[in-house]
Amino acid sequence: MEDKNFVFGLHSTIEAINAGKEIDRILIRKGLQGELYMELMKLIRQFEIPFQQVPVERIDRVTRKNHQGVVTFISPIAYQPITEIIPMLFEQGKNPLILVLDRITDVRNFGAIARSAEVAGVDAILIPEKGAAQINADAIKTSSGALLTIPVCREKNLINAVRFLQNSGLKAVAASEKGELNYFSCDMTGPLVILMGSEETGIDASLLKIADEWIKIPQLGTIQSLNVSVAAGIITFEAVRQRILIC
Repeated sequence: MEDKNFVFGLHSTIEAINAGKEIDRILIRKGLQGELYMELMKLIRQFEIPFQQVPVERIDRVTRKNHQGVVTFISPIAYQPITEIIPMLFEQGKNPLILVLDRITDVRNFGAIARSAEVAGVDAILIPEKGAAQINADAIKTSSGALLTIPVCREKNLINAVRFLQNSGLKAVAASEKGELNYFSCDMTGPLVILMGSEETGIDASLLKIADEWIKIPQLGTIQSLNVSVAAGIITFEAVRQRILIC
């Protein structure tokens, strides 16, 4: 059976994969067995589809219908490989601006960031395969449709993806409270990757380690953090300001 954002049941999930649907992720009940389950797992491995094996209560929270232990979330967008976008941008004579969102799971924050990014002319948003907000109707609505326009790249390994960007000539700057350089003192005029992390845990230490620079937004008030969508907008539009000034 099908709904707007997901399908449930073994047959429906297998049909969705074979029909070429863009799968966000699949939830599978722990202990599930049988021929159809084996067929599904074969397809998951073949197409490298993200999945989680979870207690049945987790699936019941999504739907109480006859799900047979499987719920599949369908993405309303088609993910694009970052390895194809970067060469294309250089061929077009563009000055790439890429936004990396590490473990930002709040759907509305994600949508708000995408909206600002699209207005700022960000060329692509890069997210991890696991631990990212689901791109659903809420995210698209919050983004004012920006998620239907701006390329979104989903990668298994963000470290490898960022290293690819660095090897392609992009500077990676990480927004972190540990940064000593104020964001407006960072040169953002060249090909650039901006790394943003979750409000709870920030950017993963392994990503911070490979970043070229750590930057911060100075804070003079008593509250010690900004909403991540606000912070992303501030830094992204600083890059826009600097780029306009050198034109």
